[in-house]
Amino acid sequence: MLDDFMPLVANVLLQVGYAGMNITSKLALESGMKPLVLVAYRQIFATIAIAPLAFFLERKTRPKITMPILFQIFLCSMTGATANQVFYFVGLNYTTATVACALNNVLPAATFVLAAIFRQEAMGIKKASGVAKVLGTLICVGGAMLLSFYHGHIVGMGESKVHWNYADRMSSNDSSGGTTGSNSFLGPFLVMASAVAWAIWFIIQGQTSKNFPAPYTCTTIMCFMASIECTIIGIFSEHKPSAWSLSSPMRLIASLYAGIICNAVAFCVMSWCIQKRGPLYVSVFSPLLLVIVAILSWALLREKLYVGTVAGSFLIVGGLYAVLWGKDKEVKQIKGGERGEGKVEATKAGGVDNDDLELQLQPPLKGSQLGG
Repeated sequence: MLDDFMPLVANVLLQVGYAGMNITSKLALESGMKPLVLVAYRQIFATIAIAPLAFFLERKTRPKITMPILFQIFLCSMTGATANQVFYFVGLNYTTATVACALNNVLPAATFVLAAIFRQEAMGIKKASGVAKVLGTLICVGGAMLLSFYHGHIVGMGESKVHWNYADRMSSNDSSGGTTGSNSFLGPFLVMASAVAWAIWFIIQGQTSKNFPAPYTCTTIMCFMASIECTIIGIFSEHKPSAWSLSSPMRLIASLYAGIICNAVAFCVMSWCIQKRGPLYVSVFSPLLLVIVAILSWALLREKLYVGTVAGSFLIVGGLYAVLWGKDKEVKQIKGGERGEGKVEATKAGGVDNDDLELQLQPPLKGSQLGG
């Protein structure tokens, strides 16, 4: 029961962490921080944070690091760290946090397609579990689009009692012609490109986790490689030393938060979850980020909640549970098949009567696939 529950809790907490990153990073960009500089600092702080854990927790259990393993980790750094984060933060600089979160929800669909192509996920459309995964993914993405691009009437929830003076000042500066611009094509395009890069990372990481089951060491090497890659890109883009200054508190907070929480912690947890439940299970939680961002934006930034927001949130949660149900049912069917094969082998060895075996292999008549 605990093994089924912990991946669910871990993925929900990850989305809470990513929601905080979207808010702090957007405020840092509005204060004048360059997105490529933020990405470079994120990788550097992530490497510093995760390296001690990798050394102390896996020094006795760490498998041998071979050249093929290093090449796989290099591919992970190029896709899941460098390409994903460079595209996302540059895109975030040219659009709003809500649109960025919404368009990032092409991730489950892209991951499902790629996982099916590389045979890490079975389509299984002739089974209820496969239909639930396909429809659930489509419902999640549809709900995300509805939440972002349709407003409708304002939901009467009143105003938040929480007031963040710094956010109020940044919002005021932005509304009066702030530091960041907008591009209705470039921003969304880059965010979608980041989602595709992240989906590729899920596929590569799924194989890397099997070949090198040491998530802390893998994450440390990946972040170290990405820090070199992103720093080189950042230096070519921003030559002035002032652009790399962390004297502003929001720049420092955004860099530390993104590096420690959303890189060091997040990549370790996601690697562990991929190893336990597969890439699709992890990626499908990303639509929850929109719901959390909507709540935090209302509470901290005093944004209004609309009918489209509420309706989209219900669709996202409904699609999420559909995919979880399908994935859980599929896992139990696989485990049941393995147990059935074991009983058949035991029957051949011990001479159990076929009628008795048929009774043993009957599935239970009731029981929730989600609740265990």
